[in-house]
Amino acid sequence: MFYELASSSWGDEELQAIQQVITRDRFTMGEQVKLFEQNFAAKMGAKHAVMVSSGSAANLVSVAALCHKKERPLQRGDEVIVPAISWATTYYPLQQYGLKLRFVDVERDTLNLDVSQLEAALTPKTRMVVGVSILGNPAALDLMRVFCDQHNLYFFEDNCESMGAKLNGQYCGTFGDINTYSTFFSHHIATMEGGMILTDDEELYHLSLSLRAHGWVRDLPQDTSLCDRRDDAFGEAYRFILPGFNARPLEMSGAIGVEQLKKLDAMLQVRRKNAEQFQALFSDDERFILQRENGESSWFAFTLQIHPESGLTRAGIFEKLRASEIGFRMITGGNFLRHDVIKYFDYDVVGGSTPHADHAHDHGFFVGNHPHDIKPQLERLRQVLSEC
Repeated sequence: MFYELASSSWGDEELQAIQQVITRDRFTMGEQVKLFEQNFAAKMGAKHAVMVSSGSAANLVSVAALCHKKERPLQRGDEVIVPAISWATTYYPLQQYGLKLRFVDVERDTLNLDVSQLEAALTPKTRMVVGVSILGNPAALDLMRVFCDQHNLYFFEDNCESMGAKLNGQYCGTFGDINTYSTFFSHHIATMEGGMILTDDEELYHLSLSLRAHGWVRDLPQDTSLCDRRDDAFGEAYRFILPGFNARPLEMSGAIGVEQLKKLDAMLQVRRKNAEQFQALFSDDERFILQRENGESSWFAFTLQIHPESGLTRAGIFEKLRASEIGFRMITGGNFLRHDVIKYFDYDVVGGSTPHADHAHDHGFFVGNHPHDIKPQLERLRQVLSEC
């Protein structure tokens, strides 16, 4: 493939980190996972980090933590405001914990939740807003934070696609009461599989630690507020207090994360340089709607939406991209309302429709960005699309 959707960002450092874990013969989460958590929290400016087995697991554990808070827990039937475009596992934990989703359309150009509709989405049953920054582009997280504070709502930030992005100088993935990241192969740093939860809330931190590993107390600090400690070391090691999961990461993934995090800034710099090249090539092409940068994007990928008046068809474009060995895919997960699985959800749609999410679903696609120079690939993309 001439222009892939994703590529490896590993070097000798990551391979050596794996070998060191093999040599130590400790494969489940241990000191390297703890070190990665500490370094990640420090990098993002948060108090607490919990590594889990994937970004999807991070979303699941985080929603569970909010449902097990001692005061004001989320409860079945509570309403959550969500964007119409995101990955499927943004929504699944909400459904699995019995929450009702209120879908809000996205802005056509940023592809993020249209915050002008937040007031219309609010009802007496609203308990939380989910903010998602699509493909590296910061959503209006500052405005969502203010809205949640004004209405005493939880703010959940799914930042799985946007590590390293900033809004007003603050890292995305730090605006929420609880925040999630993914370290899957194609994302900004890659630990094979993996995810991270960030929070400044100590109770949510302790809940996440317990829920990550079977709902037991073994990984909790001695002074945790979740339970009274007993003077029985044997019993405490196998004491279960929450209906948890096994979302633990591998020690290898933690060790890789330590090395990948050191490279994050340099890889983001290359991604942003690639983005400058992409915008220079396509900003004057009125046939396509490009994603408008809000704040400082970390440029996961490059989206193109076919302008309604262009006369182009997506099928025709895809045929030429395939012939030229250029990878492409749906924008994130497209409009989630358009997927068969929606029949399992309790939901409604603010305003009754999501025209911008529908347009992205039917007429949009993205091509990859990489942590290395892709000028030849972008120039080839421009040539191919010029021939359409």
